[in-house]
Amino acid sequence: MYKLTSFLILFITISLSVKAQKSLTVANYVLANDSIKLYTKKAGNGPIAIFIHGGPGAWSKSFEDLGGSNLESRLTMIYYDQRGCGRSEGSKNDDYSLEKMLEDIEMIRQRYNANKVYLIAHSFGGILAVNYAQKYPDHIKGLIFVNSTLNLFYSIQHQINYMNSLLKTDYKAVDTSQIIPTFKNVQSKFVEEGFIYKLLSDNKNNADLLNKIDSENPSEFAFAQKALYIADYQKDYTKITNQIKVPVLVISGTKDHAIGEDHFKSFNFPNQTIKEINGGHLLYYEKNKEFINTVFEFVRK
Repeated sequence: MYKLTSFLILFITISLSVKAQKSLTVANYVLANDSIKLYTKKAGNGPIAIFIHGGPGAWSKSFEDLGGSNLESRLTMIYYDQRGCGRSEGSKNDDYSLEKMLEDIEMIRQRYNANKVYLIAHSFGGILAVNYAQKYPDHIKGLIFVNSTLNLFYSIQHQINYMNSLLKTDYKAVDTSQIIPTFKNVQSKFVEEGFIYKLLSDNKNNADLLNKIDSENPSEFAFAQKALYIADYQKDYTKITNQIKVPVLVISGTKDHAIGEDHFKSFNFPNQTIKEINGGHLLYYEKNKEFINTVFEFVRK
């Protein structure tokens, strides 16, 4: 079974070694304000771009390994695992609030001495990125949303509808309080029928490759277990997009059944560029050349 660590398939420095500090690729742990060690890795050349992975509860390694590293030829990529995810520590007091996650990103920006950064967000990471941009607009060079949701419950409902269409079932949530239990019920059936990979890709081999990488994830998935029950992550953040004035690139897959193929149409960033790519939730891998060229064209502006 796919290691779906979340409901959407859909964040002072301690160096690992002195030698690593001198290399082009550097893996460090950034110490957050509450002394949580956050895994980060710096690689590449050019303006700094912080990658914000999805989930909630995934990690940055799968994006890096499945073609994200090709961005390093023109961008200095900062990969990081959000607290309670991947190679980062979990919060000692179970603080996975939106405010704390934004604070972590700000600490990483400061650690790498970047006045302004690009944020590249995938899937659930879009919620963190749009809120960071609202709070710290002076530190954003541009936002890049890759198959990103800004409304978690919208995307979960879309997944329910998509799974119903393939299963020929009619699972429904009578209200928002029932959307997560309803999702679990229909997902269980979806897994039984061997369809679960379809939320990620039409190509099962590609989903299997992602799962192989994610099977190495050492996390205890603390954030994944809590995120969907935190009120701030249940809000519709498409409503604040008209307040974000920085340049925005929205990359959307025409077959992205995890986020919703038309979700991007509810984004209203004043300075946005929309790029639809014929692919699913893993288009950064399946359509890597087109994805990379789209990002590079945006950062050249």
